[in-house]
Amino acid sequence: MVVSPRYLNGVSNKEYANVVDLRCHIKIQCFGGEHDVAYFHEYREGVDWVFVDHSSYHRPGNPYGDANGAFGDNQFRFTLLSHAACEAPLVLPLGGYTYGENCLFLVNDWHASLVPVLLGAKYRTHGVYKNARSILVIHNLAHQGVEAATTYQDLGLPSEWYGALEWVFPTWARKHALDKGEAVNILKGAVVTVDRIVTVSQGYSWEITTVEGGYGLNELLSSRKSVLNGVTNGIDVDDWDPSADKYLPFHYSVDDLSGKARCKAALQKELGLPVRNDCPLIGFIGRLDYQKGIDIIRLGMPELMQDDVQFVMLGSGDSDTENWMRSAEAIYRDKFRGWVGFNVPVSHRITAGCDILLMPSRFEPCGLNQLYAMRYGTIPIVHCTGGLRDTVENFNPFANGGEGQGTGWTFSPLSKESMLGALWLAIQTYREHKTSWEGLMKRGMSQDFTWNTAASHYEQVIEWAFLDPPYVQ
Repeated sequence: MVVSPRYLNGVSNKEYANVVDLRCHIKIQCFGGEHDVAYFHEYREGVDWVFVDHSSYHRPGNPYGDANGAFGDNQFRFTLLSHAACEAPLVLPLGGYTYGENCLFLVNDWHASLVPVLLGAKYRTHGVYKNARSILVIHNLAHQGVEAATTYQDLGLPSEWYGALEWVFPTWARKHALDKGEAVNILKGAVVTVDRIVTVSQGYSWEITTVEGGYGLNELLSSRKSVLNGVTNGIDVDDWDPSADKYLPFHYSVDDLSGKARCKAALQKELGLPVRNDCPLIGFIGRLDYQKGIDIIRLGMPELMQDDVQFVMLGSGDSDTENWMRSAEAIYRDKFRGWVGFNVPVSHRITAGCDILLMPSRFEPCGLNQLYAMRYGTIPIVHCTGGLRDTVENFNPFANGGEGQGTGWTFSPLSKESMLGALWLAIQTYREHKTSWEGLMKRGMSQDFTWNTAASHYEQVIEWAFLDPPYVQ
């Protein structure tokens, strides 16, 4: 069973065309009142998809906010979700039967982190879910669901459980002398109550236990190292398949790379760049924000543009960077193109048409674009952090008797000089060592980043979760 809000984004959604109303309503006691939520259901490809319905999920925007920022009632919206998720296995007759108490809750990030707290505080005290287990999956530790301490009373939890969510900001982070720094941290509540913790790469599972990457939770996470694992995300190899991609003008495979050069030429023509196969085409796809290292790209662009290269960026976010992309097009007319916004077909064509994909992220729990790039024979150049470090093997031209080893370039520290150094190594290899470059392409395209591999690792973690009794009795 997958449980998710029934997001309507202010309009009817064709994704729910086959969803049926289960005519099952429950009352949730939280935020000073009783709130009615409904359940919708679809059985799709062997999975029960359950959608929690409430008016707070119907507004325009994305799941977390809109153009004005994060929604101010997100704590309320995801508190409802957590309560409803705990009730779903008990009350929903899917296929004529309920799932029952003996189940596993796989909760994602702070948005579902009240679930393991509720299991201990609300259900097990009454003999329910005694043998259930919970696993927390952390995709980005920077987001923890922190709100004022006074909001604890709104969460529908017993007062004696306040310590599980209690959070005190250090003195330097407080707003004024009278600020005590008292807050509740919903993600912290899950960290101290779940049976196991998973991050979306092995490297990130270590980084979150450090002062630099732990965002204040590093000591707690270090104390739970014995149940902390990293599993690299998989990718949809049907959507991302260069031999059958519906968004590409030409197709190719690891056995026949000829179509990639044609995709490059088509992309250059589409973007209004000179059509030149001898000129390395570098791409960036992603959010335009500080985490993604956009400032490093901007710092390095004047020097990079002195070389005979082309660069294309696709993304949206920071308005100043969006304006910089537009001005860079005017400055580097035959070298640079910036596509402000996000467009799925264009992202596929950039991934296929570029020779190099640049990812100078400050931190990257997993990262998917480097996986897409390798599958499409595009060489990733990445900052050596998190999932980027785990998935991109640094190129060694002398390994294997001179045949080479590796799938791209990693650089560290995160600086303009390190990034440009890696780029120039890649550019030189592209121009002067075609055999090595083809080896890089084929090794990347041969990597196994399917969900089948990731699923086998999750199965092992789930097995471990049931070996021990519940962490919170």
